[in-house]
Amino acid sequence: MTAFHTAHATLATLASEGGEHSGKHDNLNPYLTGGGTLVFLLLMLWITTRFNRDR
Repeated sequence: MTAFHTAHATLATLASEGGEHSGKHDNLNPYLTGGGTLVFLLLMLWITTRFNRDR
């Protein structure tokens, strides 16, 4: 259990440090991420409907 408490304390310290890292990734464009996710989900829907020949 000591290892768990040590790991928890270490992670809590890392999470509470604001400093230089603000947690935001400037290189992630929300429109690109959302558009890519939409395309992926539509592709998965199309694949699912192609293999579901029961109807």
